[in-house]
Amino acid sequence: MLSSNLPASSALGQASKRRVCYYYDNQIGNYYYGQGHPMKPHRIRMTHNLVLNYGLYRKMEIYRPHRAAFEDMTKFHSDEYIKFLKNIQPDNIGEYNKLMSRFNVGEDCPVFDGLYEFCSISAGGSVAGAIKLNKQASDIAINWGGGLHHAKKSEASGFCYVNDIVLGILELLKYHQRVLYIDIDVHHGDGVEEAFYTTDRVMTVSFHKYGEYFPGTGDLRDIGAGKGKYYAVNFPLRDGIDDEVYQTIFEPVMTKVMEIYRPNAIVLQCGADSLTGDRLGCFNLTLKGHGRCVEFMKSYNLPILLLGGGGYTIRNVARAWTNETAVALGVEISNELPYNDYFEYYGPDFRLNITPSNMPNQNSVEYLDKIKCKLLENLRMIPHAPGVQMTAIPDDAMNVDEAEGEQMDAAEDAAADKRGGSRRSKDKRIANDQDLSDSDDDEDPTVGEKRKNSEIYKNLNKKRLNDKDPKKSNGLHNQDEKSEEQKIEEVGDKIEVDPTPQTESESAETKTD
Repeated sequence: MLSSNLPASSALGQASKRRVCYYYDNQIGNYYYGQGHPMKPHRIRMTHNLVLNYGLYRKMEIYRPHRAAFEDMTKFHSDEYIKFLKNIQPDNIGEYNKLMSRFNVGEDCPVFDGLYEFCSISAGGSVAGAIKLNKQASDIAINWGGGLHHAKKSEASGFCYVNDIVLGILELLKYHQRVLYIDIDVHHGDGVEEAFYTTDRVMTVSFHKYGEYFPGTGDLRDIGAGKGKYYAVNFPLRDGIDDEVYQTIFEPVMTKVMEIYRPNAIVLQCGADSLTGDRLGCFNLTLKGHGRCVEFMKSYNLPILLLGGGGYTIRNVARAWTNETAVALGVEISNELPYNDYFEYYGPDFRLNITPSNMPNQNSVEYLDKIKCKLLENLRMIPHAPGVQMTAIPDDAMNVDEAEGEQMDAAEDAAADKRGGSRRSKDKRIANDQDLSDSDDDEDPTVGEKRKNSEIYKNLNKKRLNDKDPKKSNGLHNQDEKSEEQKIEEVGDKIEVDPTPQTESESAETKTD
């Protein structure tokens, strides 16, 4: 069993209720990377639907974030790169061949309808969450549509175009001297590490698969440079790590990090591709082990920005992020899944928890102890709570008041009507047959071992375009999301949720209309 030992400093955090805000844009599920591509934004809608049907909305404030503007995204990314993302569309790709190569857009990171809007939604949620934490209006901010940690200053990478994490951290740095970034995605958080590699104001800590695996970075010896030396912490892992073993490395390392660095705010990227059975992953974590990381960091009672990330067996992504929403709220939820718009998709057991596979754990005790000792040795090189020089605080990003927000929403909906559908009607459209389909081999416990290097990762889309998928969608993609529409009433920036939940029979009736 996992131990329940939390830091002594957690007593207050456990005793007090944390104020949680949650960011969700109901158009996020309509974006589609393309046939056969493993990244499916629809997983965010599945997560949101499960969050609603568990009744978690009653315990937190739900917001639709303002979309990040060009000026917001260029606080990290280059103007030319964001201009490229704004202008390129599937029907004008021929005009941008050279720039596509330059900005690494094409295979892993395809051009699809609404690409720029998708990026602005993802980034907008993370920046808005950071602003809410800065204003001390919430203790925990959640944006499952964020966490896209591979994007670079002028380059897309690993399904990521705009690095919402870096933008959120930059916002936090306006009010907080030191920000701690933690990454539990199966892939190394290279884009975030690179952005802050030479500063001591952000410490990046990544636990990831290393060795012939995308993105190929995150070696133990990558420790930062200049003022940032020793402020990049990388724990390279091998295949098959499970809950018990993950805890034996995560908690000691993070305990020492918190003791030495003493951050003022935490950003936790909760990539769900580190779960067992993930289409592209090779770890063996369950919801319990993954969620334990959230619980452990929450126990320090600091402002936390919780973000999504990878995750390609999407029914498990929805399970994990729903569970971690409950962890953030400090509530227990039933293992029996409530009826929801995607209920059939969680069969055959229709339970929240997932079972680990029998894949071997290739992380020996000796190997892990060696890495852990080296990391702890590096951390001892850091002065306790390093001081930093604070400058004048700039204005908040996306500084829009509530009245202006309502006007923006009304104008946006009016424009959408002219284009052929309102925001709400577009939310009911599930655009593609493949959107809810996991890989043919997502039940194969060895699938993670079959995709260990970046070349396979990059060619996955090509392969699937040439294959006919014998596994047909179960029809859920055609269902209108009426239960969600009935539950949510949008008022300006904040989403008000009808406090009367649907009964199971009502949900079933809505679903079959």
